[in-house]
Amino acid sequence: MPKAVSFAPVRTVRAYEGIVRQVEERIAAGDLRPGDRLPSERELTTQFDVSRSTVREALRVLESSGLVRSRPGDPLGPQVIASTASAMRKLFARVVDSRRLGVAELLQFRMIIESAAGSVAARQASPSELDELEQALAGMRDAVADGYEAFSAADVRFHEHVARLSGNELLVLCLDAVRSMVLDLISTKLAEAPDREALMERTLAHHRRVIDAMRAGEADEVARLTRQELHHYYAEYVPEARRSMVDVLL
Repeated sequence: MPKAVSFAPVRTVRAYEGIVRQVEERIAAGDLRPGDRLPSERELTTQFDVSRSTVREALRVLESSGLVRSRPGDPLGPQVIASTASAMRKLFARVVDSRRLGVAELLQFRMIIESAAGSVAARQASPSELDELEQALAGMRDAVADGYEAFSAADVRFHEHVARLSGNELLVLCLDAVRSMVLDLISTKLAEAPDREALMERTLAHHRRVIDAMRAGEADEVARLTRQELHHYYAEYVPEARRSMVDVLL
């Protein structure tokens, strides 16, 4: 006899949640940018065909998420205050939280898309663009003397630069979001990591090899180096039972 299949109760989406989702999607798509105004409360009630209290509840949620600034009765309408990247991070965080995803899923995802971004960048970056990447590496080297936090910030700028060289805005946004989530989950452990100077030197040496491989047009090697370094840096924070999810990418 086939195994019985069970289902969870169906939850009706409340009207204000539908409003929130539509606004979030417009922000994430870039249709609404920081400084733009939503329609007035009165106009929103007409467009969404809901009560004013429903619109106000949706605006309260959007405001608490840091996406808009709203004042009741403002004739200009609520103002968008989040950038596309900020909106993507919040949306990504909600998905991760609702699905109860952990470091293993996030790190595997980052290893896949960041190595892909590096591979694309290696295939199409111009010599002058790689010179700019060299400057980002020099900024990391200068930041060593200022401590680990300054170095980490410079390292993020290096990774962002590589992502932009892919020419794909979606890759840039996704990498920004997943990078933030990984760091949020293990920030305490990273802060307690021993021998930070050795870690910084290793990171500099790795980034040097990445740039050299890019100049040589070795896209597959760039991808391999990226996966290898992310694994070395973060795999120890993945629970042992889930480690195979990231080991398989080496």
